[in-house]
Amino acid sequence: MKITSFAVVLVLILLFIFVRNHIDLEDNRTNLLLQTRYNRAIDTATQDAAQALITNVSQPLESQYQSAKNVRINKEQAADTFFQTMYMNFNVIHDPTGQYVLNSYIPALVVIGYDGYYMYQFEEYRNARGETEFRHVWSPKKPYVYKDQHNNTYSFTLDDYVTIQRSADEKWVKGFREEIANEAGVPLLEDAAAFDAARRTTIVNAIQNDLERSINRYNVTSKRYGTSYTFTVPYISQEDWNNTINDAGVLAFVQGIPLGSQYYNNYALGGRGLSKKKYFREYM
Repeated sequence: MKITSFAVVLVLILLFIFVRNHIDLEDNRTNLLLQTRYNRAIDTATQDAAQALITNVSQPLESQYQSAKNVRINKEQAADTFFQTMYMNFNVIHDPTGQYVLNSYIPALVVIGYDGYYMYQFEEYRNARGETEFRHVWSPKKPYVYKDQHNNTYSFTLDDYVTIQRSADEKWVKGFREEIANEAGVPLLEDAAAFDAARRTTIVNAIQNDLERSINRYNVTSKRYGTSYTFTVPYISQEDWNNTINDAGVLAFVQGIPLGSQYYNNYALGGRGLSKKKYFREYM
């Protein structure tokens, strides 16, 4: 090959590399902007939902309890606020089809209450006309239940208040741990650290296991509706779990939104005085 021919080939190769890198840089810049926008959207929606969770609730009913964490919650208002904020931020507020598509990227919301939680998850639902819909449906309230090695059953809360059914005589005892420790006569109440560890582990495991079951069901059913993406429960650090169960709040998941050659995945935690979010991406 002549030197001139070699030079031409070399120039073409360098030009190809330059153009390819330029395209990749532009794609990365576009994806980063979209990712920032999506992060802001889900974070704002989750914070709005957390605020709505405790608004428009009767104050007299709240004040009858002895714990600041025992607030009455409005889960319907929280979910409605979350989706309305998402629709606005994704510019589909007047677009039912766009809203349906956006909903499909939100496999579950978790609303965390004082003595139990709710899942707002996709399920097949038969409407008033007898037609089957695939949409978000509320689960029943799920208490934070734990059974110790002596078969005593505990119903935990977001603080030290607990309801216990003793296995020895099936008597119910309830109150704050320190106040009922002598009356209840169960070992777990005598150790504050062990009690707190059991309480936190019970709450986190209950939500995490339920979330896994919900997302697995969603994967199976959503494929019948044309979804090809496989949803997964993201890794949530212990620190984030601890923040999540410190107070009533909302835990939201967004997954599978195409983002160039990747997928956008994010979860956000919203609660009173809490604002935290995480995201991760997957390659196609």
